[in-house]
Amino acid sequence: MIDLYTAATPNGQKIHIMLEETGLAYRTRWVSIDRGDQFDPEFLRISPNNKIPVIVDHDGPGGRELALFESGAILLYLADKTGRFLPESPEERWETMQWLMWQIGGFGPMLGQAHHFNAYAPMRPDGPVVLPYAQERYTNEAARLYGVLDKRLAGHEYVAAEQYTIADMAIFPWCRLAYRQRVDIESFPHVKRWFDAIASRPAVARDMERLEDIVDGFSEESWEISFGGRQRSQA
Repeated sequence: MIDLYTAATPNGQKIHIMLEETGLAYRTRWVSIDRGDQFDPEFLRISPNNKIPVIVDHDGPGGRELALFESGAILLYLADKTGRFLPESPEERWETMQWLMWQIGGFGPMLGQAHHFNAYAPMRPDGPVVLPYAQERYTNEAARLYGVLDKRLAGHEYVAAEQYTIADMAIFPWCRLAYRQRVDIESFPHVKRWFDAIASRPAVARDMERLEDIVDGFSEESWEISFGGRQRSQA
């Protein structure tokens, strides 16, 4: 059994999708960022960076319990555990890894900044001082990264290795929030085609139905929990 500590964010959804796709038995442990659960000593014991997602695999290597944080590391671990969604051949494996790292190092962080400055920062009293530059910078970078992805998908059904992999799972949840990034996904037809294909997968559809508040992006409540509540209380 795997315990998944998560919240309604793209990084959390990556792991929901992987667990649904593999069929591994798991329990969802919701972490309320609004309440500050991420700073609870028990949570910090398994997540020293006070972030979600985290898994605790009660049947880890050698039958021993294993706690693991960082969404990319979790995806790689689950792929290794199940032998699925990460190709075995060196060429395909490294191709998948490079696109996974592209998401972790750029697509996620830059789109996260676009979310922040386009949706959360305007609510702050000091927002107008920094907003124009920051909004332009991160909105433009988000569009550039969508362009990179669109160009890649122009000649490929999936992001890497000509098959559905953990790279697709890592990238997909961020594209669900394109409007938060002020990106028109329809302007990137190859991304839109790929996005619709991933969304129609049974495991992904189950996850989207279960997490109804982020089917079309965060609801106002989940957006407040994920980006606003804790930060506003500290402002």
